[in-house]
Amino acid sequence: MDINFTRNGLVLLARFLSGCSVRWIDSQPDTCQRVYFANHTSHLDAIVLWSALPGKIRELTRPVAAADYWTAGPIRRYIANHVFNAMLIDRTKIKVHNSPIDMMIRQIGDVYSLIVFPEGGRSSGRDVGEFKSGLYYLCKKRPDLELIPVHIDNMNRILPRGEVLPVPLLSCITFGPPIWLETGEPKAKFLARARDAVRRLKEI
Repeated sequence: MDINFTRNGLVLLARFLSGCSVRWIDSQPDTCQRVYFANHTSHLDAIVLWSALPGKIRELTRPVAAADYWTAGPIRRYIANHVFNAMLIDRTKIKVHNSPIDMMIRQIGDVYSLIVFPEGGRSSGRDVGEFKSGLYYLCKKRPDLELIPVHIDNMNRILPRGEVLPVPLLSCITFGPPIWLETGEPKAKFLARARDAVRRLKEI
């Protein structure tokens, strides 16, 4: 099976199902190394966000995804490993100073960008949940990375929790202005600031 054909087909399918419009607010698509961090309400979030990026940027961007979901069956496993080159994380083993952060650092090198969901799990969609500490520790080790907040709207209705088949509806993906971890910034302050950066995009 041709990977590029499959990849392009997945992009078209994701865009059709999500009906997503894409907005860039005070930022622009760029191949520089970034961390796109977004709210999380659906298993489709990673694919839809990845599909919303221009082609050259998609090739350099790896979604961080839950291993328990994306290895459950040969189709999901193939999509995760070969189509959008996901970085699969075992959520049961993540600790404050555990190896997943080091693994991310090693695997992105000086080339790849990441898509992460700092809430750690799916929320109801009514509000952005509290951010876990992983984003902070990632930035502590790579403070040079540009952080792009992203708000994904309406995905929880397209594939609600517990459902298997998505329902085509309209959604919106908004990319916001970049932020960075500031020198000496406390963890709690940084995580609150990052969360607010995502929440503000919902109101724009």
